[in-house]
Amino acid sequence: MHETILLNQSQIKELTNMKEIIESVETAYKVHAERKVQMPAKKYLFYKKFKGDLRIMPCFIRGMDESGVKCVNVHPDNPRKFGLPTVMAMIELVNPETGFPISVMDGTWITNMRTGAAAGVATKYLARDNSEILGMVGAGVQAATGLEAINEVMDIKEVRVSCRTCEKRENFAKYASEKYGIEVKAVDTIKEAVQGADVLLTTTPAREAVVKSKWVADGTHINAMGADAPGKQELDSHILQKAKIIIDCWDQASHSGEINIPVHEKLVRRSDIIGKIGDVIIGAIPGRTSDNDITVFDSTGLAVQDIVTAWKVYEKALENGIGQRINFLE
Repeated sequence: MHETILLNQSQIKELTNMKEIIESVETAYKVHAERKVQMPAKKYLFYKKFKGDLRIMPCFIRGMDESGVKCVNVHPDNPRKFGLPTVMAMIELVNPETGFPISVMDGTWITNMRTGAAAGVATKYLARDNSEILGMVGAGVQAATGLEAINEVMDIKEVRVSCRTCEKRENFAKYASEKYGIEVKAVDTIKEAVQGADVLLTTTPAREAVVKSKWVADGTHINAMGADAPGKQELDSHILQKAKIIIDCWDQASHSGEINIPVHEKLVRRSDIIGKIGDVIIGAIPGRTSDNDITVFDSTGLAVQDIVTAWKVYEKALENGIGQRINFLE
């Protein structure tokens, strides 16, 4: 019988963890760099009246024969107005031989975790080996998963977190200090979070540069995670002009990543980009070549990250008999 396995968020959390998701994301970047992935750039529907958008992200991985599509929204007013997450998603996994939907699962937690994992992978490959201080701009869900992932790959001695809301950054610092047993300081300004940081994680919805070039020291690695739609930007363009820029995908990054505004303004050109994170992973290009390099990872989020991660979850669900089975064709 052809059945589809339905998985909710609590079931998915039982089946995987950040360490495994970092491995899945690293695999995703690797197969993407090896040109084994069919993956059109994400498509957007903009709901201007409701200040939100919907994104469709399909993917097929040759060789692994894994395929699927993610449908994900971004509605910043959701927490305040409706008590819903800003980002929610559903993932459908498809048997590429038949097109049958083998699984439909919550993609909200997977999206948050694989985005955090991307920062972990980039930090592993691009940060200086002796990095100890993490600066954070933003204290939301993506900040939390980003910290979780970076803590897997970096020996963090101190975290400095900034956020527009005092209560939010204080709560984040308290929660993270207790969870990881490291010193997490809530700081009043972005400047305090950035100056002296070995690694920087930015996870804001900013539409103008909030991180200034003069604050960023030589040798810093920056994970720019917040810009995920046209018009968004977190980093001063001067940072990008002097940094080694690593992207996940040119089509997405130039359209809606951290580089989208500098590219539009012709301050950054395609020839200024070092390459893709996957190329660094497979050794096709060098990432950091000096302790003085400023490296920037522009993460836009790729469907291949979601599908590799979700497929592992699906396989574990099969092994453990977890999930509701349904025949949509009945």
